[in-house]
Amino acid sequence: MKHLIISICLIFGSFTINAQSEKEIVESTITKSQIEGHIYFLADDLLKGRSTGSAENKIAASYLANTFRGYGVLPNPKTGNYYQEVNLQQTSPPIQSSISINHTEIKSFAILKANEINFNGDAVFLGYGLEEDYKGIDVANKIIIIKGGNSESQDARTAFGSRKEKKELAKKNDVLGIIELINTNERTWGYIDHNFNGDRLTVEDETGSEKEKSNFVYTWVLDENDSLGDKITSKSTVPVVLKMSSETITTVISQNVIGIVKGTDPKLKNEYIIYSAHYDHVGIGTPDKTGDTIYNGARDNAVGTTTVLSMAKNLAKYPTKRSALFILFTGEEKGLLGSEFYVENPIIPLEQMVYCFNSDNGGYNDTSLVTIIGLDRTTASQNIKDAAITFGLTAIDDPAPEQGLFDRSDNVHFAKKGIPAPTFSMGFTSFDGEVTKYYHQPGDEANTLDYDYLLKFFQAYVLSGRNIANDTMTPFWVIGDKYEEKGNELYKINNVKN
Repeated sequence: MKHLIISICLIFGSFTINAQSEKEIVESTITKSQIEGHIYFLADDLLKGRSTGSAENKIAASYLANTFRGYGVLPNPKTGNYYQEVNLQQTSPPIQSSISINHTEIKSFAILKANEINFNGDAVFLGYGLEEDYKGIDVANKIIIIKGGNSESQDARTAFGSRKEKKELAKKNDVLGIIELINTNERTWGYIDHNFNGDRLTVEDETGSEKEKSNFVYTWVLDENDSLGDKITSKSTVPVVLKMSSETITTVISQNVIGIVKGTDPKLKNEYIIYSAHYDHVGIGTPDKTGDTIYNGARDNAVGTTTVLSMAKNLAKYPTKRSALFILFTGEEKGLLGSEFYVENPIIPLEQMVYCFNSDNGGYNDTSLVTIIGLDRTTASQNIKDAAITFGLTAIDDPAPEQGLFDRSDNVHFAKKGIPAPTFSMGFTSFDGEVTKYYHQPGDEANTLDYDYLLKFFQAYVLSGRNIANDTMTPFWVIGDKYEEKGNELYKINNVKN
């Protein structure tokens, strides 16, 4: 009887040790000092905001690659190093451009599509530039002026979402160019100006040629409080002078940073969990009230990058059953370019990628939380919730669905291929206030972060990843998710996984 009692105690004791060991394994590899070291380096002024294609962006890539090397993470098997070259097409704005509407010179405008043009004549006012607005009106070889958005919403986000449709309709009707009036405030216009009036990048096609060649011109004009629109909406034609030189197109080579840790299970090691984040930011831009022009990107996304580095360090020392693929993307701020390139040029077949655990951040306003965009859209949600609780945090799903955050980070390219792909973010309950105070602002610096909170945040991410990678059940989309069918196609399954 005595031996039986001892055996039972040993069995239950081993369960307790195992239950504790995962937490201890995480705690043993993540320290606050190392977290600070990564973030302070990546967000240093010397890296000038890590703009895609810049020399400073390449320095960041080298730092990340050598950090992987130092941890003992294996390199990209296709190149033998830690890089995947991403060929990008850089479009530099026209050297000369000017717009006059109704005899008023426009000071604030953004160029969405440039071409050499010298137009002086009447432009046609065409409502919102949607399909019904074209009926019965000849606009061939003419400039049209339209209002931003649609009849239900005129904000900048709606205008941004509808620009492709408006461009295609205009080209279909042989329009020479669009001038779209955007009713927004100066702060939002600052984002627009930075995004469109600087060098723009796109993924270069296989021939290295320009993706789109046309004589079409598309501009946005700041029209705060409809001050300009109110004067011209009652007119059918408006005098316009639009002058613009051509844009310049060059090739830029940037890098995704990639590493691998092989799994320990003979079967499950053929399944990979992707741990991803983008390491670029927006570079140098409009100065803030202090005169600071460097957008350091500590939250967005030195924190996310450090999340993946923390995972890599942990798994290199304590591998999980499933294998790990670490991808640090370039070009996210330029349109999710690094992830767009990767899913079309994967180093391991996509069907072996069973989960993409992305990390991206704008900011935080609740240090009791981790916010996972898409948390309840995959069957791995409980793995993440349990990990968060272990380190004193609560995992919540997207509190601001109106922002469309799931589709605004690198995870969406993997989701579109069918791979379950949520995004792990610092805790926020609304996308305003403390979040927008730092989001894409020069004030997003390393010394403004709460590192006691970040320690728990990184620990929760690493334990979440370990939980998912060790689970005997392969993660999948929940039944009815918009990407469930794509997942079925990718993994060639007839019956939905539960």
